[in-house]
Amino acid sequence: MKYVLVTGGVVSGLGKGVTASSIGVLLKACGLRVTSIKIDPYLNTDAGTMSPFEHGEVFVLDDGGEVDLDLGNYERFLDVKLTRDNNITTGKIYQSVINKERRGDYLGKTVQVVPHITDEIQEWIERVAQIPVDGKEGPADVCVIELGGTIGDIESMPFIEALGQFSYRVGPGNFCLIHVSLVPVLNVVGEQKTKPTQHSVRGLRGLGLTPHILACRSTQALDENVKLKLSQFCHVPVSNIVNLYDVSNIWHIPLLLRDQKAHESILKALNLQSISMNKMPKLDEWTERAKKCDSLNDPVRIAMVGKYTGLSDSYLSILKALLHASVACNKKLIVDWVPSSDLEEATSIESPDAYESAWNLLQGADGILVPGGFGDRGVRGKMLAANFARENKIPYFGICLGMQIAVVEFARNVMKLPDANSTEFDANCKTPCVVFMPEGSKTHMGATMRLGSRRTYFQTTDCKSAKLYGNVSYVDERHRHRYEVNPDMVTKFERAGLLFVGKDETRKRMEILELPSHPFYVGVQFHPEYKSRPGKPNPLFLGFIAASCGQLNSVLQSHTNCHTAAATRITANGFPNSKLFTNGYMNGHTKNPVKSLVNENGNYYANGNVVHV
Repeated sequence: MKYVLVTGGVVSGLGKGVTASSIGVLLKACGLRVTSIKIDPYLNTDAGTMSPFEHGEVFVLDDGGEVDLDLGNYERFLDVKLTRDNNITTGKIYQSVINKERRGDYLGKTVQVVPHITDEIQEWIERVAQIPVDGKEGPADVCVIELGGTIGDIESMPFIEALGQFSYRVGPGNFCLIHVSLVPVLNVVGEQKTKPTQHSVRGLRGLGLTPHILACRSTQALDENVKLKLSQFCHVPVSNIVNLYDVSNIWHIPLLLRDQKAHESILKALNLQSISMNKMPKLDEWTERAKKCDSLNDPVRIAMVGKYTGLSDSYLSILKALLHASVACNKKLIVDWVPSSDLEEATSIESPDAYESAWNLLQGADGILVPGGFGDRGVRGKMLAANFARENKIPYFGICLGMQIAVVEFARNVMKLPDANSTEFDANCKTPCVVFMPEGSKTHMGATMRLGSRRTYFQTTDCKSAKLYGNVSYVDERHRHRYEVNPDMVTKFERAGLLFVGKDETRKRMEILELPSHPFYVGVQFHPEYKSRPGKPNPLFLGFIAASCGQLNSVLQSHTNCHTAAATRITANGFPNSKLFTNGYMNGHTKNPVKSLVNENGNYYANGNVVHV
């Protein structure tokens, strides 16, 4: 096994995750099998209880793991399926060591950071690197490890020590360190400054790690004399200094690395030069996709009505899924961020300008999306958005809470049940349309939801969702929720015209709803965004974007024509024989779990690539 470690210096948010993913793409294009590990030095066991405002979205894996959003980047770029153990945290490491100490595994030794914590980190990396993630038998050839945070952070010191030991443990020719650093330009001087990178590399060397390759982030391409200076002061060959300057979309990053022959430097450090001999990595699809994304001019406007609109990374996977679908429909994605609370009547009094602006964005949208979320803040605004979309025949897509919102809104305004609500927002409501799931926990927050890949069975083929998925009998999608549609009210909803076309294996848990009288009014309890891929958009996102730009009929027709057999299993851009986690521990865990690239004009998100209004 070969290992590539990606570290970061100077400041956080440089795009280490995208860089690590792009390195994986490059190595995969060289014919190597690649897996990924993300190290997060925080004490949390996982990302499940963290606020999206602090750490961006929580990405959910097939096995129910709630992990850092960078694992979403890895899965999208490399088209793999990772496990919860591919995300290492300080909490997991210490918990494992303490459990061993309680069992007496250390035979009376004094348990210390060195060697016990550092050994646990190394053993975890070696164990997880052996797990196949690409649907093939046997381990990968290369494991790309990203160390979160910045060199010098106190909480990452045990990991730095462990990785220093690990580099000696695996030996020369099996370990390559890539350090991502910033080369800023001071506006007053207008000169690219190398001193921050020099200090960062000096700090890294002082901790026992020497970079083989420097990946320098900058707004513009580095001058040649800057590279020479970095080479001299950082003791890295000029040929091993790659420049990741700002680009129009992140699909250009693997191409940047290839064009600067980064693969040759990496393969040389890994003693794999024979793979790169007179052979450029095949990235034709990435080249075509990056160029196509840049060339799109015809816009499709999507109103994102949510609670965490102040930070785009809170909905990163949704943004990516929308982008994948819009590119497939040859449309330029424009996302209008609509804080749901700004749509509420109270805002019209407290902040009339914000109220007017929010409604103007909603009324000008081609499609309305209400994503998942927790808590009652802004719920009234989300219901108003769902009502506006339903009554005005605007394509609507509700995900998780967005589906539950659609149910409550329909009950209140169509079925004339004014007391309809979710018990999440009113535990004593008279008409509970959405209820707490019986297997959930009301005392513990972490890892107690219905998580991971679950199967949804279509109840009819005569619905948009089934047609978009190719008229298969069932699909496997990832979940993350505590509340569900009240099964006792399903019959009343369907009599009133709101159909639940997808249900779980018991037929008591509602998974997909549709309003047949509407051009596109779809809600799903699962999170289809997690399995969307560049070049392979999730079918429901593709249908939503197609409906928003008047292409739905042609998309439905093409999906029907492509359908080969109703018995064929499709798992929404997954592998044909993926493992399904339906029972075992509560929340769907298996009994034995498998062990800012921003354009200078500000028009693109760091990690988002969609126009921001």
